[in-house]
Amino acid sequence: MVNFFVSLIVAIFMGDNYLKKRVERQLPPGETQEAWGGRLLLRRYHNPGIMLGIGKKQGTVVTALSLLLTCFAALVFVFSLSIYGSNILRAGLSLLLGGAFSNTYDRLKQQYVTDYVSFNVKWGPLRRLVFNVSDFCIITGAMLSALGLKCQERKLRKLAQKRRKTKAVGKYSLPRQ
Repeated sequence: MVNFFVSLIVAIFMGDNYLKKRVERQLPPGETQEAWGGRLLLRRYHNPGIMLGIGKKQGTVVTALSLLLTCFAALVFVFSLSIYGSNILRAGLSLLLGGAFSNTYDRLKQQYVTDYVSFNVKWGPLRRLVFNVSDFCIITGAMLSALGLKCQERKLRKLAQKRRKTKAVGKYSLPRQ
C-alpha cells in the first residue's frame, strides 16, 4: 500500500512538470487557448508568489516557506505510514505532497511557479485566476488530510480506550500461583 501512495506523489510531480514544460514550449505569453470544449482556458502565467499571487515581491520568503511546509508535510506523511495511520490521511498527504513537491521544485529552480489553466466562466474574478494541476492536488489533499486526521483521531481514541480497559481488568485480576 505504501508503494501506491509514493507512486501517487511521483505521478503528480512528473505529470504536472510535464504539463508545465509543454505550456512553456507551446503557449506564447499573453495568448489564451480554449480547452475541454471551451470549459477551460489555457494560458501561461509565472507566479512568483503563493496562491492568488500573494507575496510576489517576497520571493525568497515564499520559497523558504514553501520548502519548510513541504518538509513538514513529508514528515507527517512518513509518520502516517505507521500501523495507526489512516488511508484517507495518507491519500490526502500524497496529493498534497505531489503538488507541493512540484511547485517547490519550480520555486527553487526558477523563482516562480508556472500556472496554466483557468475556468472559462462569466464571472471575471474567477476567470482571471490561473492554476496548475499541483494547485488542485494541494487543495484536494489538504481537505482529505483534514478528514483523515479526524478519522485518525477516532482510531487512536478507540485504541486508547481499549488499552485502558485491558489495564483496568489486569489490575484487579487474581495473582498467578
